[in-house]
Order: sequence, then structure tokens, then C-alpha cells
Amino acid sequence: MDRKIEKKKFGALQWIILIILILGVSFVFARFVLQSGKSKLNVAVDRLLIDTVQTGIFEEYIPVTGVVMPIKTVHIDAVGGGKVEEKRIEDGSMVSKGDIILKLSNPDLLLNSLNQEANVISQINQIRNTSLLMEQQSLNLKEQALNVQYQLDLIENRLERNRELYKAKAVSRVEVEEMEDEYKNLQRRQKLLASTIAKDSAYQELQKTQMESSLDLMERNLEITRQSLDNLIVRAPIDGQLSGLNLEIGELVSTGENIATIDNLNNFKIQVQISEFYISRVFLNQEGSFEFAGNQYGLRIAKIYPQVTNGNFTVDMVFTGDSPQGIKRGQSLSVKLQLSAEKESMLLARGGFYQSTGGNWVYVVDPASGNAYKRNISLGSQNPHFYEVLEGLQNGEIVITSSYESYGEKDVLILK
Repeated sequence: MDRKIEKKKFGALQWIILIILILGVSFVFARFVLQSGKSKLNVAVDRLLIDTVQTGIFEEYIPVTGVVMPIKTVHIDAVGGGKVEEKRIEDGSMVSKGDIILKLSNPDLLLNSLNQEANVISQINQIRNTSLLMEQQSLNLKEQALNVQYQLDLIENRLERNRELYKAKAVSRVEVEEMEDEYKNLQRRQKLLASTIAKDSAYQELQKTQMESSLDLMERNLEITRQSLDNLIVRAPIDGQLSGLNLEIGELVSTGENIATIDNLNNFKIQVQISEFYISRVFLNQEGSFEFAGNQYGLRIAKIYPQVTNGNFTVDMVFTGDSPQGIKRGQSLSVKLQLSAEKESMLLARGGFYQSTGGNWVYVVDPASGNAYKRNISLGSQNPHFYEVLEGLQNGEIVITSSYESYGEKDVLILK
């Protein structure tokens, strides 16, 4: 007996599967159409470096090399030239302020000092003799003045008596007139002596001032000469370590010649060389840090030297806290110099792609197709490890960071 076969109808599950298949075919077709006009290049995956874009703490800094230097260095120069007679301290020794380092000899300087001293003594004796002569002259004038005053007193008394006697007709008129003339002559002489004494006193004061000035000048010259002799004994100006002392006994030292240096080892500074590219971004009190013996130490810029040599300029950095134990003069350190404060940013690892793109575009890997597509981006600041992503990328996206030199700016990289 024949049975009627009923036609099966599509269920809901079948319709869902059909729709998914249609969408998949459409998506593949659409991608094929959209990408059909783009340039492509096959690239081996094992030759690539990739990085995942992520949000993190970004700090712009540059690594620079610093050299440990004493916080204070004093250069010892020869104030006066001479021959090394005695060497008290060897190079590299620790010295205290005032310690004798060298003794020099200079016969010409010694002879000059002796001549200066003899001249000063001669000048002092001359001044003393002149002072005695002037004092004797002054006393003579005063004695003459006293004598004239005495004679005036005598003549005045006699003149009064003779005038009385003339009235009594006991003496003649001539005798009275002669005595009056003598009295007037003594008065004139008294005035002259008073004027002479006044001028002599003023002259003596002037002479005294001039002689004292001359003597003072000679004594100062003698003091300078003695100081020059004292400078033949070279002493340590500060406490510290002596270095650069290469002179030997009998060797001649010229005036102004550098003899040695003394380093104050109680504290240190770090002298850093920085590329002139950053000269506009480096300021006083800018901070940095370095790691030593497992600990981190802070620094700040205390001095900037404006001279640029071989493309670099120099800064002095001092410790913001305790300095590490065990560092030595001349030791090299890797310093991290901060150019900005810490902030939260999207980060992309540094890589060779930057040389080809200038940070304007990158290849972003599409997880669905497994290929990488060219995309324009914008990068901001950078440090030795990361670029700061400003726009064009999202968290979690995968970027090819190795060099693009052989890709020729293709639109799509087919990763195999």
C-alpha cells in the first residue's frame, strides 16, 4: 500500500544556520571586494616583533652617563716660582688644611727681600734723623722767640723809666727815641719769628705725613716680599685627597704653574653629559635618579654649563638625599634624567618601525584574518622603552613593532 510522503519544512535551527552561512559568505565577499585594490605582501611571522597596546604609567626620561666627581676641587698653583727643595707629602695622600706639601727656594726673591728690608731700615733711620733735625730747628726757633720776648720785656720796662726820666730832664730825647726804635725792631722780629714758627710747624706736619706715607709704602712692599717668601712654602688650602703632584726635588716650578689639586671627598656630585638636542628641556633643580648596589638614589641639577662640545653639554647633579656608600671619584653611573612627570597613557613598545614611519603609521594585526593592516596613528613623548600613543590605537590591539624597511609601505601584510 502506497503511503503519501510529506515534504519536510525548515525548522528554526536550520534557518539560523542558513542566515549565519549567508552572513559569513557576505563578510568574506565584502572583505575581498574592499581589499582587492590594496597592495599586499607576504611576510613570515617568525621574523616579526609585535606588542600589545596597553594603558600604563608613562614617564618621559632619557638615559645619560654620569661621572662621579668631588663636590669641591681646589687647584694649587705656584704663586711664586722656584726650585723644589723639599717634598713633604706624596701624591694620593690625604691632607689637612695647613699641611706643608712642598718647600721651594728662590735666591733672587730672597735677595730682593733682603734689599727691601735694608731699604726700609735705611728709610726709617733717615726719617728719624730728619725728624730730629726738624725738632731741633723748631726748638731753636722757639728759643729765639723766647729770647726776643725777654728782650722786649726788658726794653719795655727801660723805655717806661726813660720816658719818666725824660720828663724830669734826666735823659735826653735822643736816648728815648733810640730805645723806642729798638723796641719796635724787637716787635717786628717777634712777628717774623711767630710767622716762621707757624710755617715751620706746617712744613714739619707735611714732611711728617710724606715720610710716614713713604715708610708705609716701603713696609707694604716689604710685607709683599715677605709674603712671596712665605708662598715658597706650599700648604694645603682644604682637607681632602691630594692628586696630580708630579714634581720631584730639584725640579723648577714657574710662577702660576699648577702644582696639584685637592679633592674634598666628604661629598660627591655627578657630572653628566647630555645631547644638545635636549638643551631647551633641561633646567636647574630638574630631577633624576640612578641605581647603585640595589638601591635607588635621587639627584637634582645644581649647575648647567652653557658650552656645547662635540654635540653635548654638561650639567652637575647633586644628591637630594643620602649619597651611596662606596662610590669613588671617576666612577661612571647610568642616570635616568626625568623630562616629565608620571602620567597614565596608552603605551606602545619602541621598535624599528619608527625609523621607517616616523611614528605616523603602523601595521595593526587583525585577529580575525591574521593579517596586518596599515593604520595612521599619532605618537607623543617617548622614553627608552615606550612611545606615548595619542590617537589611532586602542587598548589590546596588536602592533608590529619591528622594522618596516623591506615592506615598501604595503597596505596589507599577509602573515604566514
